[in-house]
Amino acid sequence: MDAMVWLAVMIILIVLEIITVGLTTIWFAGGALVAMFVSALGGGTVLQIVVFLIVSFVLLIFTRPWAMKYIKTNHVKTNYEGIIGKVVRITQDVDNLNGTGCAVVNGQEWTVRTLEDDKKIAAGALAKVVNISGVKLIVEQYEEDTVV
Repeated sequence: MDAMVWLAVMIILIVLEIITVGLTTIWFAGGALVAMFVSALGGGTVLQIVVFLIVSFVLLIFTRPWAMKYIKTNHVKTNYEGIIGKVVRITQDVDNLNGTGCAVVNGQEWTVRTLEDDKKIAAGALAKVVNISGVKLIVEQYEEDTVV
C-alpha cells in the first residue's frame, strides 16, 4: 500500500473521532500513522496491515483506560448530586399513588416521591433524599435521633 493511502485512512479516522468523541478511532489513527511510516520505509502490504493492527490494539488496550480515567466523557457532574443524603422538610403530602409531593431544597421546589409506592409522608415531616430520578427527589421517611 502507498503511504498516501495510510495518510487518508488516518485523516478519516481522526475526523470520525472528532465527530463521535468516543475515544475509539483515535487509536486506529495511531496505527495508521505507524503503518504509513512502514510503507514509506518500503515495507510490504502484509507487514503494513499487521503493524497497523498490532499498534492500534496495543494503543487501544493500554492507553484507552488511562485516557478515559482522566477525560471522563460519560459523566456530567451537576450541583444536584450533593442533594442525595440531605434531610429535607416536606411541603406537600407525598403520595406516589395520587402523584403528590413537594419539598424545597436550596431554594428550589422539587417534586418528591417515596421509595415505595405504599408509603406516604405528611407535609411538615422530614425525609432523607436517597436518589434523584429525572426532576424528582426519591425520599424515605426520616426520624430524628432523640438524645435521652
